[in-house]
Amino acid sequence: MDLKYEETKMPLIDRDDSALVIIDVQSNFYPPHRRDVDRQRFHEMVQRIAWITSVADRLSIPVVVTEEDPGTSGHTVPEIHDALPAKAVTLPKNAFAVWDNPDIAAAIEATGRTTMILVGIETDICVAHSAIQLHHAGKRVVVVDDAAYSPGQAHERGLRRLAGRGIETLSTKELFYDWVRTIEYADTFHDTHTELTVPPGVRL
Repeated sequence: MDLKYEETKMPLIDRDDSALVIIDVQSNFYPPHRRDVDRQRFHEMVQRIAWITSVADRLSIPVVVTEEDPGTSGHTVPEIHDALPAKAVTLPKNAFAVWDNPDIAAAIEATGRTTMILVGIETDICVAHSAIQLHHAGKRVVVVDDAAYSPGQAHERGLRRLAGRGIETLSTKELFYDWVRTIEYADTFHDTHTELTVPPGVRL
């Protein structure tokens, strides 16, 4: 059967089958001398990932965090680190694809979830490699396109590559409403968790 036809039959994202994978959002990944980096876009991405992470914590969605070459690129940025659930696992990453790192692959398998929600950097390399390898391993893979980043045109190139491989992409807003499903649940979540600042454009 045609793959694209099969993709149209994908159900909404189930929060009880989701795991969040945060890829390489580190304090010195883009050092000050990098003039090609749109710092505002990067900051907005960090804020969205921090909020998604906080939502995942409150919905009991497991979180796996990776750090590429932390000795050089630093550790996970404070905004995201401070939002991590107590049981989140943070691991160093050597291969670009998370699935090609045995310790990270084991942590992903240990979640017991089969839907992988990917956020982080860079869209065209580590996020794309991770999505493709996880998809090949039989996982349902969803890349949150406004919670991923690469400088310049590389972000859009990465998204095009993912689309060509049949990997789902959606926005932070779409992810949240897939997770909560109903008006009542969404309103209750926001009313219960007033300590969370919802990113612009996310709330209905």
